[in-house]
Amino acid sequence: MNWKCLSFEILSLTDLYDLMRLRQEVFVVEQNCVYLDADGYDQRAWHLLGRDGKGELVACLRLFAPGVKYPAFPNEASIGRVCTAASARGTGLGQELMRRGIAETERLWPESGIRISAQAYLLSFYGKLDFAAVSEPYDEDGIPHVEMVRPAKTPRTVQ
Repeated sequence: MNWKCLSFEILSLTDLYDLMRLRQEVFVVEQNCVYLDADGYDQRAWHLLGRDGKGELVACLRLFAPGVKYPAFPNEASIGRVCTAASARGTGLGQELMRRGIAETERLWPESGIRISAQAYLLSFYGKLDFAAVSEPYDEDGIPHVEMVRPAKTPRTVQ
């Protein structure tokens, strides 16, 4: 696997096309969920991209600085649009993608916790990565979700 984490401004046109295509294949077509994926947040995100040995994008996610996706929680960064290609599922790639996403988030914003909006059926998956549910289930685009938080690895110091 070849991994890179890039801000929106330095994504190549190929990277941008590939990540939009993969997200649409999974979230729109496969999950039969009609929603606007181009939500205006990609420009404010870092994008973690995983390409297989053939150069195909098979995993991606986006990372946000604290307060961008969840303004009510200014000390929490966020990970979202966690996506793996159907051809790569069952290989452990989803866990590797999230572990790398967590590591990049901690590198970029070391004193921040991480908040996610997880599809409810993935609670156990994210729980194994030290995320805990902090909300009741809610509907997002016809799919049950739960907000989850992973505490900061390096807590903020009070001045």
